[in-house]
Formats: sequence, C-alpha cells, structure tokens
Amino acid sequence: MRTTLKRGTGRNGPQNGHVVGIPAIPPPPPPAAPPQVTRYGPPRRSPWRLVGKILLWIVVVLLVVIGALVGGFWLWIRQSVEHVGAHTPEAIAAEKVLDVPTPGQPAVAMVIGYDKRPGGSITQSRSDTIMLIRVDPDSDVVSMLSFPRDLRVDIPGCKGHLPWTGRINEAFSECGPRGTLETVKQFAGVPVNYLITVNFHGFQEIVDNLGGVYVDVDHRYFNDNSGLGYGSTYDKINLEPGYQRLNGTRALDYVRYRHTDSDLYRNARQQEFVKAFKQQISSFSSVSKIPAIVSTITRNVEVGVGGGKQLDVKTVYGYARLLYDLPAGNFQQVRLEGLADIPGTYELSASPEAVQQAVDAFQSPDAAAPEKAAAVATGKKPKRTGSSGPRPADVSITVLNGNGRDGSSDDAAYLLSKRGYVTSNGGNADGFDYFETTIRYDASNPEAKAAAESVAVLFGDAEVEPAPDTTPMDTMLAVVVGQTFHGTLAPLPKDTTPEHEKPNVAADTASRAAVANERKKLDFTALAPAVIESGAHLSTMDGLRRYRLAGHDALRLTYESPDGIEYWGIQETSWQQPPILDGPSTTRAIDGREYRLLFNGSHLHVVAFEQDDAVYWVTNTLLDSLSNETMLAIAKGLKPVR
Repeated sequence: MRTTLKRGTGRNGPQNGHVVGIPAIPPPPPPAAPPQVTRYGPPRRSPWRLVGKILLWIVVVLLVVIGALVGGFWLWIRQSVEHVGAHTPEAIAAEKVLDVPTPGQPAVAMVIGYDKRPGGSITQSRSDTIMLIRVDPDSDVVSMLSFPRDLRVDIPGCKGHLPWTGRINEAFSECGPRGTLETVKQFAGVPVNYLITVNFHGFQEIVDNLGGVYVDVDHRYFNDNSGLGYGSTYDKINLEPGYQRLNGTRALDYVRYRHTDSDLYRNARQQEFVKAFKQQISSFSSVSKIPAIVSTITRNVEVGVGGGKQLDVKTVYGYARLLYDLPAGNFQQVRLEGLADIPGTYELSASPEAVQQAVDAFQSPDAAAPEKAAAVATGKKPKRTGSSGPRPADVSITVLNGNGRDGSSDDAAYLLSKRGYVTSNGGNADGFDYFETTIRYDASNPEAKAAAESVAVLFGDAEVEPAPDTTPMDTMLAVVVGQTFHGTLAPLPKDTTPEHEKPNVAADTASRAAVANERKKLDFTALAPAVIESGAHLSTMDGLRRYRLAGHDALRLTYESPDGIEYWGIQETSWQQPPILDGPSTTRAIDGREYRLLFNGSHLHVVAFEQDDAVYWVTNTLLDSLSNETMLAIAKGLKPVR
C-alpha cells in the first residue's frame, strides 16, 4: 500500500514549523460538541426533484403517444395504399397484360378517366380520358401522351366480341380497362407498367379536398342549351378566362369541355390540368386535409401493377417524391400530329408515321430541349448536348448472350449495326444469369468509356464497367445482353430545336386604351403590350377582365388568334406566389428583366417576370401555336400605361 505524505511532515522534516528535536506544545483540545439528536420522519425533498420527475413522465407519455400516432399513421398509409391496389375483377384482369416495372428505370402508367353511371359497374361506363404518363428518374422528365376518344383504331376482341375497328373509347365501354390497355399497347407499341383508373366523381372530390386547383383558363367557356327546346341537354358550363382556382365541378367542366372545339384541344386541357394539379400539390401545406384526400383516392382510384405485384408504400412514395420535386417546366406534352377527320363520321385517323413520331417523342423526350430552344429564341447558339464520345462508325462492339434466349445476341448486334456501330456476335457469355445488360469497355482506350455510356442509353438500363485486366479486348466494347433486353433499342431523343425566326407581331393600341381604363382600379402597375400576334385581337367575350385572385387584384387580357379557334393571354396580378410560376424550365435576363421561361418540350408556353411588387406573364395557346420569338417579343413589349 502506497502512502503519500505531505511535504515537510516526514520524520526528518520540520514539524508544523518547529525545529526537529524540540517537542511541540500540543494545542488545547476543542470544545466538546453538543450531543447529536436523531430525528425520525419523512425525508426533506427538493422541489426541483419533483418537477424533474413530472417532466420525465410527461416526456415518456409524449413519446408513447407520438409512437402510437406514427405507428397508427404508418398502418393507415399502408392500408390505404393496399386498398388503392387492384381489387375489382376488371382491374385484376387488366394487370395480367401489364409489363413488369424495373426498379430505378423509366416507368409508364396508363391513366383512364371514366364517367361512371349511377348504379352501373365500371364496364357500363365511358372512358373520356386515355393518357400515358412516362416517368424517368434519371433524366428528371415526365412526358404525357393523350389519345382522342374519337380516334379510330383496331380493338382486340373480348367477352365474345370479335376484333373490330372503332373509336378508341369503345374498348373501355365494351371490354373494360383491359380492353383499353390492350388496344393502346397494340396501337402505340408502348410497354405499360401501371394502370390507373379514376372515375370523374372521385376526380371532383379529390380537387375539392385539395381546396381547388389553380388553372390558367385560356378563354371564356360557355355552354347552355337548356332553353332551346331541342337536341341533347348538356350540363351548363360557364368559365371565365384568367388564372383562377377551380373547384371540383368547374375543373371537370374545364377538362371535359368539347362544344366549340375538338378532342385535340380537350387533350391539351387535360394535360394542362395535370401540370396545374402537380403545381398545386407542390405548394400544398394543409396537413389536416390529407386524411380526406387519401380517403377519397382509396374510394375512387385503382392502381394495377405489372406482374400482379402488390402496390407498396415505398414505390408510391418514390414516385410521389419525384413528381413533387420535379419542376413544372420539366413536364413535356406530346401530341398526335396530323389528325384527319374521316368523311361521313365524327371519327379521327392518324397515320402510322404520325403515331410513331409521337411515340418516339414520348419514350425519348429531350431533357435539354428547353435550354436549346431558349438559346435559339434569344439569338444564341445552343450548346451541344448528348455524349461527347466517338462516332458510332468508329466504335467496334462484340455482343454476347447473357440471358440464354436464342438469337438474343444476334438481334442486339443487328440493331446496333443499324445505328451505325461495327458489331460482331461473340457467342455466349460466361453465364446466362445477367438480369441487366452489361457494357464493358477497354480501359486503355481513352474514348471507350464515353462510347460505352452512349450505347448504354440505347439499352435503357445497362450497366457500364471497365473490362477486367484478365480479359483481352479485341473490340472497343463488349455488350453482354441481359434478361431485360426484349429485342428493341430505345429511340434516340430527336432534336426538335426550332430554327430562329422573326417574331410574328404587330403594333397594338386597342389593348393600351382598354388597360388605361382599368389602371386606377388596380393595386399594382398595369402593363399593356406594345405588340401582339399579327392578326390577333382582344376576344369579344371577356377580352379584358379585372377580378380578385387569392385576395389580390388581377387583370387578364385574352386574345383570339387569326384562325378564330385558339386563344392566348396576358395575366397580371399583385399575388407574387402563384403556383403556375414555380419551377421554370430556365431563366433569361433580357434588357434588365429576369424572365422565367416555362417550356413544353421545345415550345415556350409561359414567359413570366416580376416588376414593382407584381408578376406578369404571357401564356401561349393550348397547342403552343405562337413561336418562341413571338412570345418573347410580346413579353418584352409590356410597358406601363401612362
């Protein structure tokens, strides 16, 4: 045992300051302490200890309650997602012809909106909306392709029906969702992974529970033939032009209206509403309304999954998060061009070339289209996009069979050669268990990696990796075809960048006079256009409309194009956070103004800017008929009225 002595207290050290060897005089004894008395009773506790225990129990209770709420919410979400999954016989039957989705890869969903008749089943209804939506997590682009309900197509037989040719919406009324799915897959040749059916009553409920959706209505929509005494009586529709919040009933009027135009415009309105709905969801903040929205969805929406898989929360959340974060300018609307009326009928026809062109644009949207189009419209040279690798003619490829299907490598080699690559069939790979196609490149070649990445785009889901050092490479690349290869290559994005053109505008004075009459009634500086589209004029129905928007003043100018069918508009408001302006495709600074540009592919759909505590924007026609240069010229010409 080690003992530590204080310095100076050892045997030979000083003793309390006295000289060693001289005895010290002991100090007097301390006075006797009073006798100790022991008391028995409850111990005395600090009040802070009591407060601490109370707080501890409160925290414990809160954690238990929060845990129960989170667990209950998660269980509720899981049950809601499960209920949205295919559960009716019609949806379950349709699942059998869906393609199995591949995780992390582009997915296509078919949306069918139908008008369910009171007391009738889904097969006793009419499909008014048939739309394909493609989501690509890698390119951050959502493309939409709609089919007019009067489009004449070949319909496969079902339920005793032999195959026949008729309107595309007949497939739903006669054969249900599966009939529509098979018809579209046969007509367009597009694999479909998900089927979403929603009835219009549910559509109205969802919009109402969301608190309405803000939509940019292009012109006055009016229909009322109830007092004519002849013909069919339709629902009364009365929508004024301008950016406004539509409730469920009015939103349904907007997407279904077809009294003075055609299905082409109807499809465009439906796609516009999809974008507006997305913008509304991204700005949605009322948590208390979520249960009602989810409840409405579970009652009126069904989602079928390829392969008959169970719809899971993780998948739903992944797609929801992607769409939530995606800028509104990254939604590309694809249309069937060149539709022709079939004489003697109210049906439309589309040529095979037009269908293929639309399908290619839908499956391979050009994510760089807005930037390139903006550059051209502002007089700049567009930046080169795509791979900087070598030309296909300079790339040699050995193709190997890694899936065990006869002829798979031959097919891939042939398709690659059609794209200009120098290919050869190398036989079988080291195994047939390759799920995704794998592309190996010669690491000693400085151009090989870029070439491999270009080829990977063609397969859609290919893995790119350097070839092992132990594997000699006779060609620049080795492609091992996996199980996800089904005999086709992805089409390359088509460069749709328009040529620069002179703005099609003319001076305008009528608008300035009309705005001058309203400027003192507004709480912001009213602007009037110096130029408008040549041949256009203020619409005879609500050409100028002053109204309240989200508690703010607003002014709408609506112009009728020279053809008398299309409309475009100028919107002005002191409301500085309208959802329509969230997520522009790109921005440009021109003459001291910062313009937000929202494109639909390579077509400029909205030009917006902020000035003096107000926002202003120009909206193109539903079919984007005004050129990009014309849109910019009109926006740049907006000036205050003196």
